Amino acid sequence: MLPHLPFFPNTKDAADTHRQASPPGRGRGWGVGLSLLALLASCSGLKYIPEGSKLYTGSTVKVKSESPVPREAELTTELESVITPKPNTSFLGIRPKLYFWHLGEGKTKGLGHWLANKYGEKPVLLSEVDTQRVKGLMTNRLYNNGYFQPVVHSRIQTKGQAASVDYTATVGKPYTIKEIFFPEGDSLLPQAVRATQPGSLLKVGEPYNLQTFTNERIRIDGALKNQGFYFFNPDYILFQVDSTLNNQVNVYLKIKERTPEQAAKPYILNRIRLNTSYSLNDTTLSEQPIRYRGYIYYPDEKVFKAKAITNATFIYPDSLYRRRRQDQTLSRLMSLGTFKYVDVGFRPARQKPDSAGYGFLNSYVRMTQLPKKSLRAEVLLVSKSNGFVGPGFRVQFRNRSALRGAEQLLINLTGSFENQRRSNQNTIGLTSYELGADAQLLVPRLITPPFDIRLVNSDFQPRTTFGVGVRSVTRVDAFTQQGFNLNYGYTWKTKLTNEQELRPIDIQYLRLSDTSSTFSALLRERPFLNNSFRQQFVLASSYRYTYNQQTQEQRRNQIYFSGGIEVAGNLAYLVSSLTGQQRVTNPDGSQSYTILNQPFSQYTKVDLELRNYFRTSSNPSSGNKFATRLLLGVGLPYQNARVLPYLKQYGIGGPNSVRAFAARGLGPGTYRTPANRENSSFYDQVGDMRIEANAEYRQDLFPYVKGALFIDAGNIWLINDDPSRRTIDENGNPDGKNGQFSFNSFLKELAVGAGAGLRIDVQFFVLRFDYAYPLRLPYSNTEIRNPLNTEEVLYRKTPDTGRFNIAIGYPF
Repeated sequence: MLPHLPFFPNTKDAADTHRQASPPGRGRGWGVGLSLLALLASCSGLKYIPEGSKLYTGSTVKVKSESPVPREAELTTELESVITPKPNTSFLGIRPKLYFWHLGEGKTKGLGHWLANKYGEKPVLLSEVDTQRVKGLMTNRLYNNGYFQPVVHSRIQTKGQAASVDYTATVGKPYTIKEIFFPEGDSLLPQAVRATQPGSLLKVGEPYNLQTFTNERIRIDGALKNQGFYFFNPDYILFQVDSTLNNQVNVYLKIKERTPEQAAKPYILNRIRLNTSYSLNDTTLSEQPIRYRGYIYYPDEKVFKAKAITNATFIYPDSLYRRRRQDQTLSRLMSLGTFKYVDVGFRPARQKPDSAGYGFLNSYVRMTQLPKKSLRAEVLLVSKSNGFVGPGFRVQFRNRSALRGAEQLLINLTGSFENQRRSNQNTIGLTSYELGADAQLLVPRLITPPFDIRLVNSDFQPRTTFGVGVRSVTRVDAFTQQGFNLNYGYTWKTKLTNEQELRPIDIQYLRLSDTSSTFSALLRERPFLNNSFRQQFVLASSYRYTYNQQTQEQRRNQIYFSGGIEVAGNLAYLVSSLTGQQRVTNPDGSQSYTILNQPFSQYTKVDLELRNYFRTSSNPSSGNKFATRLLLGVGLPYQNARVLPYLKQYGIGGPNSVRAFAARGLGPGTYRTPANRENSSFYDQVGDMRIEANAEYRQDLFPYVKGALFIDAGNIWLINDDPSRRTIDENGNPDGKNGQFSFNSFLKELAVGAGAGLRIDVQFFVLRFDYAYPLRLPYSNTEIRNPLNTEEVLYRKTPDTGRFNIAIGYPF
């Protein structure tokens, strides 16, 4: 028999952990003051140590070898992890927790008892340190890393009433893998194991490492599960290691002789039952099933057509069992949004004998339905990126199988009242009423005639979306605008982290009515603004890709990226120009083709958003993190339009943007609202291009309370010149750029603000309070008067004050 090493379990004894009290500063505010007094009174805390005892202050670990130690820092950290107990908390040699523990010593109630329980920590004495046990655990870990003849020594260092322990591990060269042998044999199991060898984690020349062997067993088990070996598990794999070579090992991978017969053969799926109406008091199996595509389908097709369920089922009768397909079936059926629970199970087919070494499994898929129809009403606090806030409501009707194919029909009725306060109370259109109704039909498949695209390797159900809606927005003392939309598109995911959306058809019709005399005069004065508000069609197509690691909560560094492109009017322009259609003249003097006697917008718009979240703590539940965001957007109107539709233009500033400035209170470029236009500033400060960057540090303070420090920067610009929006230089003189973007000057035109905030975070709801102060303005902040009439103010000075924001949710 080969000499071999034991397969050491990489486990920790329960005694390896040590509970500590919460650190000071996490309790009441006056506890911090007591802690400061304690620091002065207790110093090192050594005076609370019983006579004849030593306070254990910690340990050091050193690895010694005549040869270089690969990944020495990682090995040292692993050895340090087995050291117990943990010493008392200290900071620069000061241990305030010992002082609080002393206050409650021998007491069962009172302030001292409460302080001891809340902030105190019992002294950890040298007598509690079991060096023999720690050295044994270190030897175990060294074996697991390929150091087969280690020697671990410990030495106690004393200084007054304090003592520490130094551990020294003396090792030779780590053993490396010389050869790897997979099992021989002609039966199905050894053949299947050998077939996995190209993907093996064990590599010739790599150091012996227990974790790699553990991961290799899991890898092989996963591969076998996808080859029909339903009853196999990693414990049936044995590694024998010949360590008699010179610092090398031969690895023999074997299948245990006592592996059960049922685990040694692959299985074929025999009978599959699909039950779409399962409950604990299930009676559907007594009914006559429907047989469809080889499946046994219960109870009937009154709610779900069998085709809709089998299209989301990826385990097939007479096919080899594959765990990948089992997991995919579970995920697909749950993502239909029509079931509360889904259970996929397997049992040996007792009445069907084995054939050619293969066994047979019967399967059942049990689905518990959500209510088919539901009505939901919500009262909302509307908070939009354009700075409008106010109460709102939404009533939603949902039918989870409108056409008996798991299609979800959603009908929404929404309404809101919104208001944005500005220093000038005469600003028009800042009070808004909105009513809207829309309907969406979500079909759980891709409708792409003549092709049948199923994305068979995706765990997520693709959808085809049909939408229609109408919205009416009334801005008091300004206008009423109606919008009608019709869209058709697809959404799909190939991985948990990414999602794609394609809308080949996204049609909007915008109509302006009931304009006030003030707003009408404003449109006559401002041809560019008039053009952006013109009655028009938006015939768009769009694509968006989203990559999101925030679903992976264990990651300390998480990335979010979203990029989209939208094009509008190109096909309509091509058809109109080829067919020689007549043009109409726009308010700004440009000419446009029309559809049904209405102009249509033509543009290309690109939006990019990149976020990064870095958690400073290794604890996944910690909220201490650095969050950063970069927003880039540009809309290019051309040919049939010289300006984007107003609803497609960018604004900047507000509680979710550059927080030191009002919503739409910046730009474009160095543009500064003249005093005589303050009542229309909300409509002036929009643009075709946006650059914005934000950085924020978030810190847990108390349960459900977080703090933040942040800095924001950004601005917007125009693509085409607008003479009615003159910009001024640092001396208050017109600079001739009129808010247009320039590579030579855009960095100087970024507005910058910084501040601090508090957040009430109860998981399902976040209330945010931020105070931000402007650090840099993109324009010269001086008051300018008319030289011909010094009483007339041309440009007012911006008040040198910060801005307080209240918002719902995190800014990003």
